[in-house]
Amino acid sequence: EIINNDVKVNSTRISELESENTILKNTICDLNSRIIRIEQHSRASNLEIQNIPEYKSENLFTVVKQIANITNCKVNDSDILLCTRVAKLNSKSPRPRSVILKFASPRLRDNFLAASINFNKKAKNVNDKLNTSHIGISGDRKPIFVVEHLSPTQKAIHAAARSKAKELNYRFVWSGKANAKIFGSQLQVLLNR
Repeated sequence: EIINNDVKVNSTRISELESENTILKNTICDLNSRIIRIEQHSRASNLEIQNIPEYKSENLFTVVKQIANITNCKVNDSDILLCTRVAKLNSKSPRPRSVILKFASPRLRDNFLAASINFNKKAKNVNDKLNTSHIGISGDRKPIFVVEHLSPTQKAIHAAARSKAKELNYRFVWSGKANAKIFGSQLQVLLNR
């Protein structure tokens, strides 16, 4: 009888712990979701400019202004709150560190991004797309990419979307308002809604 009583007590305790564990898992999931949204919201006015070669005496504000001029986007000095390089996610990557650009508002950020996209769309060939020669760097032309500044989680989702798109032979993958989008011929897949 003592053993049966202990089994009942332990069984009840296990049920309580399982229930508590489920609640805690749901809370963690909810908090993680909130953190992801907050991280992305904090980047609402940011852009990431990739593949700009690094120099000791570089002036990133000047580089950004050159990109703005090339892409026909009006940018005042007061529109740019921050312009800095960030550490690489993969320290072994041969690519230069990315430049993070914080604008005074999301609208200014969207205008700069749209101007860069439109500039590349108008390019007659790959060599005419935004590249290092446009900002006065001689030598081999290296493409410059202007993209949304995604949170680490969003970057991982976007990378997974690019990988899957490549596997399925889709033509385009991009992010917009932190949603990864994949377009094939007639099929659209929207991840992370």
